[in-house]
Amino acid sequence: MAVGEDGPVTDASATPPSVPEPVVPSRPTRLIATDLDGTLLRDDKTVSDRTIAALAAAEEAGIEVFFVTGRPARWMDVVSDHVHGHGLAICANGAAVVDLHRGRRIVEVSPLEHTVALNVVTALRSAAPGTSFAVERTGSFHYEPGYPPLHLDPTAVVAPAEKLLAEDFAASSAPDGAAQPVLKLLAHHPDLDPDAFLTLARKAAGHLASFTRSSPTALLEISGPGVSKAGTLARCCAERKISPAEVVAFGDMPNDIEMLTWAGTSYAMANAHPDVLAATTRRTASNNDDGVAVVIERILHSR
Repeated sequence: MAVGEDGPVTDASATPPSVPEPVVPSRPTRLIATDLDGTLLRDDKTVSDRTIAALAAAEEAGIEVFFVTGRPARWMDVVSDHVHGHGLAICANGAAVVDLHRGRRIVEVSPLEHTVALNVVTALRSAAPGTSFAVERTGSFHYEPGYPPLHLDPTAVVAPAEKLLAEDFAASSAPDGAAQPVLKLLAHHPDLDPDAFLTLARKAAGHLASFTRSSPTALLEISGPGVSKAGTLARCCAERKISPAEVVAFGDMPNDIEMLTWAGTSYAMANAHPDVLAATTRRTASNNDDGVAVVIERILHSR
């Protein structure tokens, strides 16, 4: 199960009939980094009692837990009650660090510059005619008329991407008149295969921005150059003097791959995308079978 800006949809990758017992990392674990949709959350978007208990036990044992997700801050209520210690979460694929203890306040932003975003729009319209766009800002979400309106927001502006990305649009559309940096540009195509769309977009505009996806539909998530879950997590770890070897990470979709390859120990969920399975050597149970909790319990048992 994955959530892009077009909502939760089941990934085509099937859960295998059996999953090998998770291997406990050989180095002491100081930080756990976990994706949410399709990883920590069950398909019904809840956190199981077993997982809640495992997260709390990890924090009590002195292991920090970071939620690292493609979700915007406004979609973090689902885990706000389960964050302990520092209270921080990495959102929008690394473009924002959010303080869940302080009402989902954004404390760090790595924006996508307006000019860059407009250049990406031009490149993708040429490479993949029929592409429609949406703009995720720090406090709002707006989209083009052709973009699938699966998460309707009564405050959203529906207009061409050129208007949504205009320098003066953010302040004029914000209730308080404050500037709202762009966190992500989203690009949707009604017909292309999702992986083929990602490959095409990276070829056409990968020199301009970072491209990934977390939905089984042809929906791309576009961030500023070099922005990723891995990059922001690395900064958070460096601030805490935590090395990659002391990090255990979990994920299921292409937007998790850089984080999974950066962490010293990483686990693909049983329900993971084939590219995630190929990028990791460790496996755990599916999101519906408490795969994250299974590993955390083994880590704590081995300490």
